[in-house]
Amino acid sequence: MLQSIKVKDYMAASLTTFTPELDVMIAVTQLIEKRISGAPVLDEHGNLVGILSERDCVKVALQSCYYGEQAGVVKDYMQTEVQTIDGDTSILELAQMFVDKPFRRYPVVDGNRLVGQVSIRDVLRALEKIGAPESF
Repeated sequence: MLQSIKVKDYMAASLTTFTPELDVMIAVTQLIEKRISGAPVLDEHGNLVGILSERDCVKVALQSCYYGEQAGVVKDYMQTEVQTIDGDTSILELAQMFVDKPFRRYPVVDGNRLVGQVSIRDVLRALEKIGAPESF
């Protein structure tokens, strides 16, 4: 049953996103206020160019404390090598990806256009909905 459930059925489509030129302290504030652990970074055409996570933002504090440097912009801290998935990926395949890799979320793209994001919690919601573990 899990094989037939698709990522697009459980992904979040309304996301907080950042631009590469946004002041990183504004991004940090948004992450804290919205209680999210990271957000996609989009260029002026809406293409996914990176991800900024809480872990990336800790570098802001370290750089400021150790070196006395100004914070900078999102592109100075974001991860540019982003593993993405397609909306038609099965939840079962996604669950295995979460087990095999250290990521907490995957951007969902159509081409290079961001269409959503899916998290470990979304996989758990899918499992709960189908009444796992009996449905395996």
